[in-house]
Amino acid sequence: MSAIDNLPPLRDVIATHELSARKSLGQNFLLDLNLTAKIARQAGDLEGSDVLEIGPGPGGLTRGLLAEGARKVLAIEKDPRCMPALAEIAEAYPNRFEVINGDALEIDPLAHLTPPIRVAANLPYNVGTELLVRWLTPKEWPPFWQSLTLMFQREVAERIVATPGNKAYGRLALLAQWRADAKIVLSLPPEAFSPPPKVHSAVVHLTALETPRFEADPKVLNLVVATAFNQRRKMLRSSLKSVSSDIEDRLIAAGIKPTERAEQVSLEEFCALAREVAKG
Repeated sequence: MSAIDNLPPLRDVIATHELSARKSLGQNFLLDLNLTAKIARQAGDLEGSDVLEIGPGPGGLTRGLLAEGARKVLAIEKDPRCMPALAEIAEAYPNRFEVINGDALEIDPLAHLTPPIRVAANLPYNVGTELLVRWLTPKEWPPFWQSLTLMFQREVAERIVATPGNKAYGRLALLAQWRADAKIVLSLPPEAFSPPPKVHSAVVHLTALETPRFEADPKVLNLVVATAFNQRRKMLRSSLKSVSSDIEDRLIAAGIKPTERAEQVSLEEFCALAREVAKG
């Protein structure tokens, strides 16, 4: 018996269903149910919330989310081998767990969820960043989710919470911090997983803001930030020439020295520059 429910330990589940992790699917399974419950707790008070989970694998985090009181968990799993193991969890938690076999990049989960909605996932390494960017850049804000509690490689987690002047600071930090509060809440060593990855991992918790932190047009801001960091070693007056013919004047109007480089510029300054560029 495991520590959080009456289902078998995860090692037994993996052995029974022959679920060896596949590198092609970015799979690294967490086996410690006490640890998956700890991650679930980082998502906040789950009672009264639906939770979207991507890549549940054998269901370790799923069980943690359900044990922590999630009203419903919707899991999207690409690997059909995992479906029998997940079906056992559905039996143990009647009417509270639904699983869809498919690609999270192609499925709209909202028809299966009722607000308030939180997202919690040990994201497959090969799609984690793409999913995060999608969740941070919807057409309308606030988004469908209240919070994101996501496992990444430590390096990616540090990029999400990075500040100006830090090597990790870039487009991902600005995207995340413009519309959300982001913090690393848990670090995990390779040996917490099966198979152990070559890198450390970390859980990032992001809470959606009602409105973006500073005013800016999303498309213009994204253009300015992406262009600036595409040539991050160049001075902004050079790297941003393609954005505006009089970029030096616009930088000065935004309160930014034209000789600064992208990694020295704060979120507030990038938003100010986006407003200047948007004037046409």
